[in-house]
Amino acid sequence: MITGIDVLSAKRFDLLRNRRVGLLSHQAALTANGATSAQLLHRALGSRLTALYGPEHGFFGQASAGEHTFSRRHPDWDIPVYALYGERSAPTPEMLEGIDVMVCDLQDLGVRCYTYLATLRNMLEACAAAQVEVVVTDRPIPLPHAVDGPMLDPRFASFVAPCPLPLVYGMTPAETALWLRQTLKLDLNLQVVPMAEWQRDDAAWDGSRPAFLPPSPGIKTWESAMTYAATVFTEALPGIDCGRNTNLAFRVLGAPWLRAEAFCQRMARRPLPGMTLHPHRYTAGTGTHAGREFDGVRLTVTDPVRARPAEVSLLLLHALAEEYGKARVWRHKGVRPNWFDKLYGTDRTRQQLLADTPPSAIFSEWRKSRRAFERARSNCLLYKDKTECV
Repeated sequence: MITGIDVLSAKRFDLLRNRRVGLLSHQAALTANGATSAQLLHRALGSRLTALYGPEHGFFGQASAGEHTFSRRHPDWDIPVYALYGERSAPTPEMLEGIDVMVCDLQDLGVRCYTYLATLRNMLEACAAAQVEVVVTDRPIPLPHAVDGPMLDPRFASFVAPCPLPLVYGMTPAETALWLRQTLKLDLNLQVVPMAEWQRDDAAWDGSRPAFLPPSPGIKTWESAMTYAATVFTEALPGIDCGRNTNLAFRVLGAPWLRAEAFCQRMARRPLPGMTLHPHRYTAGTGTHAGREFDGVRLTVTDPVRARPAEVSLLLLHALAEEYGKARVWRHKGVRPNWFDKLYGTDRTRQQLLADTPPSAIFSEWRKSRRAFERARSNCLLYKDKTECV
């Protein structure tokens, strides 16, 4: 697999020739030889790389989740590094002055509540208004087949729900940019640089792509990226731990009352779509239970093509409430129902779970609501399945 930025490099940066360039990226955007996209462009363009822009966690990736970041100057290159999380969430016209083309190269997850989607949308809108061309260099996402979860209820639009698409939307950054231009009807000069030698079935880590660096502190591994949407509900239900501040963040679940062997046996009676669940003892890394050993469970994606992480999240919540009581899941100290609704982009999912609506009925409703999106998505896909290439 050759990422979009390496494809652009192989073409001698033809789309950037004799132009002043801005870069929306972070240190997780690596090239084939281990440099970052910013380092590659700085070496190739010199002073024509005029400004950098960073998403949540900052351009240098050092800020925690939700922590405000601040604009600064690059300590070595003496160019501005604009923060797009905290001080402001979109570039101002002044921040785009002197830019002819904006390169966007972010390692994203294809999950609506992962805020790089909001940052990409805001950048595209700002560049359209300023008549700045945009080049999106593509990268893989962990579950490119997965279209899953509820569509956004417009009443719950926010920075973690910025677009009318499902919780898991199965588009790479370049595909997402094409969809955004189409959906938002942007008058935008957009160029995308697809990956080479990559297909949608290449979701699992095969060791042939550039090294993986955490795009955020909680996504330490490709496996965590694959299970993130299945366990992100723990941000709103902190009585259930997800292994934050450990190497298994978003891959495990634990609670003082959870009994892993029995719970896994229960879940095995109805297999999870594309995932398996196994007992896994671990020590909580943060929160009220930091340092406590949990009799926890670990999620593993066994079939990236069939994985449905949003459905898995509801099957887990439904089973936990049935097995251990709703109070332990929904009424513990620190619970944030409003944040749960923001993450899922609707309050209906939470209300259905509390009303004991069967998961199958919820999933059927989700699928019906996604039909128009799936048609629009199909027009923006850049890569085929292996089976389609035979």
